[in-house]
Amino acid sequence: MSKLHFTRRRLIGTGAMAGAGLAMPTIFTGASWAQSQGGFTNAPTGGTVTLGFNVPQTGPYADEGKDELLAQQLAVEHLNGQGDGGCLNTFSSKALKGNGILGKKVQFVTGDTQTKSDAARAAAKSMIEKDGAVMINGGSSSGVAVAVQGLCQEAGIIFMAGLTHSNDTTGKDKKANGFRHFFNAYMSGAALAPVLANTYGKDRRAYHLTADYTWGWTQQESMVKATEAVGWETVNTVLTPLAATDFSSYIAPVLNSGADVLVLNHYGGNMVNSLTNAVQFGLLDKQVNGKDFAIVVPLYSELMANGAGENIKGVLGSMNWNWQLQDEGTKAFVKSFGEKYGRPPSNSAQTCYAQVLLYADAVERAGTFNPCGVGEALEGFEFDGLGNGKTLYRADDHQCFKDVLVVRGNQNPTNPYDTLEIVEVTPVEQVTYAPDHPMFAGGELGQCNPGA
Repeated sequence: MSKLHFTRRRLIGTGAMAGAGLAMPTIFTGASWAQSQGGFTNAPTGGTVTLGFNVPQTGPYADEGKDELLAQQLAVEHLNGQGDGGCLNTFSSKALKGNGILGKKVQFVTGDTQTKSDAARAAAKSMIEKDGAVMINGGSSSGVAVAVQGLCQEAGIIFMAGLTHSNDTTGKDKKANGFRHFFNAYMSGAALAPVLANTYGKDRRAYHLTADYTWGWTQQESMVKATEAVGWETVNTVLTPLAATDFSSYIAPVLNSGADVLVLNHYGGNMVNSLTNAVQFGLLDKQVNGKDFAIVVPLYSELMANGAGENIKGVLGSMNWNWQLQDEGTKAFVKSFGEKYGRPPSNSAQTCYAQVLLYADAVERAGTFNPCGVGEALEGFEFDGLGNGKTLYRADDHQCFKDVLVVRGNQNPTNPYDTLEIVEVTPVEQVTYAPDHPMFAGGELGQCNPGA
């Protein structure tokens, strides 16, 4: 697969910052607020429309958040007719013309989720109430996504979830005003398990370390179910605090557990630290049960791979998207992002970029910013040209379905961005499940809330 050459250059931030730290009312004023805005929350009345980008600019997932924000800024430029247009040129829907959204120039405000649910809600609330944001997009934590999705449902605002991988986001915590482009934990398990069985054999004993919040819980459940279905035994599952930075005390017991595989249900800085600790303990140099010890990272990103360095070589995982894909949408986005920022984008950047365009396109097709009209335009929407090939927004749960990537830490990288190699493009059929699947049960989509 061909590799692109990128040169580094200094980045200068251009986004306006929202006053996310300001004290805001604790209850939305519902109908009276919506009616004064023209029948739905924050109906644009002038020549501009404001989008809210809520990302972790501090905290354990800050690297992902910064990349998301760069991509969101790029999407706004393309919507306003600036730059080379990026995926507007490859998107199967041709509703967007590069003249804003419904002829209104797009502007944006930002908030810092801090990878904390309360902070994320406060930031989103400020952007909605203070800045008039008509949509919230972003985030790099499922705990944050679930919290902000609930708030946007109450406020009458469309929420385009960012990097959220928990089954619960479009499962028990799904909302009519929320939509997710990113894949989920079930899909990771369904894509990874067959590859793990082929690579390491079916007679394996796995030990799980798991981030103690909604994503970690559903990732662990998905990986346990999928690997046990191919013959693996689960030796132990241990929860770890999201705020942990040193995982040595959690790695040590693995050595005496009889496990020959360590599954790290960790993300961002947590994964970098836990994988580093595991390698320092010499796990990858050991033989257990007559087999070479293996480590699996179910959810990967390029930024995590960069942070983990040499430690990720040969380690298998899954991804929503990778810049090395060769479809036309990927190539257009990688070109735009690379020329502007001097390096290829991460999969968190891609999903937030795509969601800005998907929201704008739905507004254009619906002919309104009313969230209920936008929701109807997104439900059951099939599209191509944004990366990963053909994609469906399922109406039942507002989950996107597309091909999933199985990747591995590159043993012989040729440049600083060649950290991961694509092992398999898992077809969408293999990762598709019924809307009433037990892992996604317990919630109701409910009705769209326009805020009126």
